[in-house]
Amino acid sequence: MITEAGYIQELEVPSAPKSSKAQRVQKVLARAGLGSRRKAEELIAEGRVRIDGKRVNTQGVVVDPRRAAVSVDGRRISPEPLEYLVFHKPREVMCTMSDPLGRRSVVDYLRGMKVHVVPVGRLDYQTSGVLLLTNDGDFARELLHPSHGVQKEYVLKLKGGVDASGLQRLRERIDIAGKQTKPARVERLRADDNNTWLVVTLQEGKNRQVRRLAEYAGYRVMRLTRTRFAGLTTEGLLPGQWRELSASEVRSVRGHASAQAAAPAAEKRPRKRS
Repeated sequence: MITEAGYIQELEVPSAPKSSKAQRVQKVLARAGLGSRRKAEELIAEGRVRIDGKRVNTQGVVVDPRRAAVSVDGRRISPEPLEYLVFHKPREVMCTMSDPLGRRSVVDYLRGMKVHVVPVGRLDYQTSGVLLLTNDGDFARELLHPSHGVQKEYVLKLKGGVDASGLQRLRERIDIAGKQTKPARVERLRADDNNTWLVVTLQEGKNRQVRRLAEYAGYRVMRLTRTRFAGLTTEGLLPGQWRELSASEVRSVRGHASAQAAAPAAEKRPRKRS
């Protein structure tokens, strides 16, 4: 099983530069939109990368891209600007960058983007709602690291009624890939004669966790939508539309992740006796 954290590791989003300007050449190539670091290593192994005109023969060479001329196949490269997007993912769209079965993927909605962005985590094929995309690996890891516990809110539509014992089952821990989940917060939103709508809030993102919870509790999922992720919603976006985050929104999301990470630490800190 691939968790959200595993997914972002698989995609190998390059990190934003730190205060030190010296970086591994693989990272410089990835930040220039030439693919993952793994792809960059292939370019180096093929002898296609040069620094100041000299061919790079080994992996892990450190370079300051501000001062050195890094080129691939004779073309000098430069890092891409960091981009942060919120996308209203429709149902029946893959979060992978391509699909061997030819199904639609998020890439199909990003035509015209001049930089290479990837999803922060994933929503499954039938789930719609808030999806973030970026080329800033540090940002992505802040949101997905389990210790940060960034909240994800879903509206879950279930077939039939859900009584008090059903709600309790949905709040229980379940096993996914050999690990116990954290309890979900589950509240009733509304119900009619045929279906029940619930608000489910998670602080982690294991594979198909909400759907597995419903299955464990004995309910059939009719529809699942992620309505909020790290405080962001799809307000103003139709399914399939996206927009760039403002600088203040990026700061707010980072603050959300930091606050969630600090909260458990504060709870564990021993209180001083007066």
